[in-house]
Amino acid sequence: MKIFKSIEDIENIEETVTALGNFDGVHKGHQELIRRAVRSAKAAGLKSAVFTFSNHPKNVISGTQTIKNILTWEDKASIIKSFGVDYLISIPFDEEMLNMEPEDFIMNVLVGKLNMKEAYCGFNFRFGHCAKGNAELLMKIGLREDFGIHVLEPIKVEGTVVSSSLMRQLITEGRVSECEKYLGRYYSIGGTVVTGNKIGRTIGFPTSNIILDEGMVTPASGVYVTYCIYNNIRYKGVTNVGVKPTIGDNIHTIETHIFDFNYDIYGKMIRVEFLMKLRDEMKFSGVDELAAQIAKDSAAAKEFHK
Repeated sequence: MKIFKSIEDIENIEETVTALGNFDGVHKGHQELIRRAVRSAKAAGLKSAVFTFSNHPKNVISGTQTIKNILTWEDKASIIKSFGVDYLISIPFDEEMLNMEPEDFIMNVLVGKLNMKEAYCGFNFRFGHCAKGNAELLMKIGLREDFGIHVLEPIKVEGTVVSSSLMRQLITEGRVSECEKYLGRYYSIGGTVVTGNKIGRTIGFPTSNIILDEGMVTPASGVYVTYCIYNNIRYKGVTNVGVKPTIGDNIHTIETHIFDFNYDIYGKMIRVEFLMKLRDEMKFSGVDELAAQIAKDSAAAKEFHK
């Protein structure tokens, strides 16, 4: 998959079938859009493309980060690549994009740069200055310029419309056990293992810690049954998300106690997959009470993992 990070970088690419959207969770609705674009491209002998933004347009419009990311840019690109996409166009949504008239976006970017012959978009796709562009406008100009438009209706799972806002709600409420059916994968967070206060090690429960990125959607504080992926191997574990009120360091982290694991992985990349929430984060009277609760949490997680 070839990646373009600016409009200026795109030169003389082959004719495309392009999936249009923000794809900020690459949930099952997004996945269906991408699959259909890839399938159509192969059938027509064209290249498949995904056009998206590297930041959320609503944050530029509001001037603040009102919308937090579900995926890092790297994770988003990796998932999109897994569908066999030929081109990923992931550009910043900036003032120029904000003020671009919808027809200019279609003609100068989609047709002029992406060489688009077919487009796939969701029923609620909006674009251009003041979000005046929509699927109807794409169809109208498509008839004039001879490119096809396919508009997908909402994708539902068990009667519920799959959306990025739903994913954010489930994650922030700690309802991670529901995420898999809408994402088609476990909700996960990756990061570099950092040195913590090492109290877990002294009480028999060493942890691998990741500092949470405040720009990302993060699970509600609490204890979760998890997997930890290190070096492409999935290990069972239990994870605390929060600020460790018993210890009192107030740093928002993910601490994972990995079962049957004795490797030194400071500075290494891991990925934590969330299966279900066990309990809310609690403040204990001291380290002994904390250790007793971690033992109970570990036993509960091991029972779930059976």
